[in-house]
Amino acid sequence: MAAPGKRGLSALLPPACLLMVVLWCLAAVGSGEPLPQYYNAIFSFGDSFSDTGNFVIINSGKLPNMPKFPPPYARCSNGRLVIDFLAEAFGIPLLPPSANKGTNFSQGANFAVMGATALDLKYFKDNNVWSIPPFNTSMNVQLQWFEEVKQTICSDPAECRAFFSKALFVFGEFGGNDYSFAWKADWSLEKVKTMVPAVVSSLIRGIERLLDEGARHVVVPGNLPAGCIPITLTMYPSEDRSEYDPRTGCLKKYNSVALYHNAMLRIALDRLQRRRPEARVVYADYYTPYIQFARTPHLYGYKRGALRACCGGGGPYNYNMSASCGLPGSTTCEDPDAHVSWDGIHLTEAPYRFIANTWLKGPYAHPPLATVVREDMVD
Repeated sequence: MAAPGKRGLSALLPPACLLMVVLWCLAAVGSGEPLPQYYNAIFSFGDSFSDTGNFVIINSGKLPNMPKFPPPYARCSNGRLVIDFLAEAFGIPLLPPSANKGTNFSQGANFAVMGATALDLKYFKDNNVWSIPPFNTSMNVQLQWFEEVKQTICSDPAECRAFFSKALFVFGEFGGNDYSFAWKADWSLEKVKTMVPAVVSSLIRGIERLLDEGARHVVVPGNLPAGCIPITLTMYPSEDRSEYDPRTGCLKKYNSVALYHNAMLRIALDRLQRRRPEARVVYADYYTPYIQFARTPHLYGYKRGALRACCGGGGPYNYNMSASCGLPGSTTCEDPDAHVSWDGIHLTEAPYRFIANTWLKGPYAHPPLATVVREDMVD
């Protein structure tokens, strides 16, 4: 029998914990073969999890952002987002917000806007949902902006198709706001779930529009576990402990919608991939890593857990709508990297970095982007 001091990590940790440590090491460090500088540009669509300044430009708003991001590069985080880490990994400059007119978009553009939905504004008005923002930045609107930017990049269809065939498209996250606005309108769980087919169908139509433009590599993120996010836990508390997942402290009802959305999205993407074999459509998983953060935060270095915001105005989850991050009455933690949540809705830079690496190298992208690129270079 080996001496206790020489048994190694595998003898000291249960298998599940050992797996988590291995995944953390693979995702957290930049070791291994460097990624090929394959893409000529990156184009991003989505909501506040990808917005790098459009909301601030469009609405003359203010968001807390890192000093290293001068205006208009404002983010709903203390630092970089997943889209930033993807750009850095492939040697592309950080994506300029598309609303910053006059910018050179030859290496990509970011069309994402905080509050954006997969469904058009008309859907919510027709269904008497009035908790939506007073401006329309939905998926279809962002695709219209893409058409406008395209005219500044290429001049004829053949040239455009050739250019976009060497670009990476990141389409989402979309859907989280759609369901959030329905919850705010007091829709039941069953009624919110009736939205999912419409949301997923809308996403597939949007992706096909990009494929028709010549796109060959499209990353499609799923939804995050909304029941683990401090704003949800604060706004919809329950005295019934059975409504909470005992392993995470998350609200099961809200996570069930995200799970349903992600399952339907993966099925639809698989069908799309079979219809369009010339393209590579990558499903990117936000849900699983966030759940892992919530179940075993200590394995990822999150000392304060996954359910408490770094920047906020107090309360059990440090989220207070009257003193939200950046407003009077809020405070910011000393070590954002020890938190998963930045402001009660969005993430800090540390989990975004982790998630980006798992999309690049696995295991939370299907298939991992690095695999897609290397296979395409061989072909």
